Amino acid sequence: MPHQLARLIGEKLQAGWGQPVLIDNRPGAGGVIGNDAVAKAAPDGHTVLIGITALIQAPALGTKLPYDPFKDFAPVAQIASSADLFVVNPSLPAASLKEFVDHARAHPRTLSFGSYGNGTSSHVHGEMLNLQAGLDLAHVSYKGAAPLANDMLGGQIPSAFIDFGSARAHLASGKFRILAITGAKRSKSLPNVPTFTELGYKAYEPYGWFGVFVPAATPKEIVARLSAEVVRIVKLPEVSARIEELGLRVDGLGSAEFGEVLKVDGPLWAKVIKDAQIKVE
Repeated sequence: MPHQLARLIGEKLQAGWGQPVLIDNRPGAGGVIGNDAVAKAAPDGHTVLIGITALIQAPALGTKLPYDPFKDFAPVAQIASSADLFVVNPSLPAASLKEFVDHARAHPRTLSFGSYGNGTSSHVHGEMLNLQAGLDLAHVSYKGAAPLANDMLGGQIPSAFIDFGSARAHLASGKFRILAITGAKRSKSLPNVPTFTELGYKAYEPYGWFGVFVPAATPKEIVARLSAEVVRIVKLPEVSARIEELGLRVDGLGSAEFGEVLKVDGPLWAKVIKDAQIKVE
């Protein structure tokens, strides 16, 4: 998903500024390799990171980092955001989150939940459910949302936290049942699905975000110019439509607004990760 957004924004930047934009995909180590390359790049606005929420979750997970995510990057813009869906196999006798919790309590140590990666938001959300509902769901970590979705569709796993974008294409399949969604508000696309917050669960409000960063020492005028251009691009009708097709919520927040999101989300994720005692070795 970050790579798709990078190509989408990069193409428009190249057209608008008349300069070539190279998309350099650097996978590995949960994004640390790519993040570190940007953190240590020349602060001239020519090296830009498309980062995800994991950037600020990593310290609380105990991940050893060669950079400080809160000090070594300057936020430029928040492109889009996404919620996680809690889905279950329709064979389970659970048409609501309460019924699932009651069933899980009545059958201890028999159910599991899948996530799209160890230490990801979906992993954290599952452990939060364990903690707050008093459950003992075993965590099954997948290497991405695609294999997780495939196993949910095939009935190989009873429940999962999966991002809306990855689940969207399968919503009408009848192969899984959606019980709740993360985020501060109900999704416009799923108006009948309640949020965890309205069901009485805590700290499920933050969305997973996709944002643009540059090295922290980048001059403010460069950050401001880049921020304005990215926000303009995100709000172009054809770009917004493409972002929505990916199953994401269009944001288009500037540098200052995105900075405020980071200030709120950082401590919140740190607290829930600590409370759920999640560590990534």
